[in-house]
Amino acid sequence: MIMYNRTTEDEITKLEPGEIFVFGSNEGGKHGKGAAKTALTWGAIWGQAEGLQGRTYGIPTKDSSIRRTLTVPQIKVYVDRFIEFAKENPELTFLVTEIGCGLAGHKHKNIAPLFQDAKEIHNIHLPKKFWRKIK
Repeated sequence: MIMYNRTTEDEITKLEPGEIFVFGSNEGGKHGKGAAKTALTWGAIWGQAEGLQGRTYGIPTKDSSIRRTLTVPQIKVYVDRFIEFAKENPELTFLVTEIGCGLAGHKHKNIAPLFQDAKEIHNIHLPKKFWRKIK
């Protein structure tokens, strides 16, 4: 099941009005590398780990020291909160990156199922690799 009309690009380089860049953060809000660094250009706030920040939304995947990757159950708590936020803000379109699968080092098959409940939420767009893993 690949939802092409709700699939994010491999690399997001621009945002249309109402679009929110969803990135993997760390619990310290140190946006120094990867998608988190890109998020700074759209208003991510240094020191804020989670939630809406300008035209971005952070989902922590690493601890505050950035040395330890969070476990899948720890990340799930943040993903669940994100999904609830997206439901409460249907006027926004959330472009989810491959959170947890870059610098955090998780495999797509482990992170994608966390977004199972996002399947029917029309303002959440997911990476192609996540759609492939969601049953």
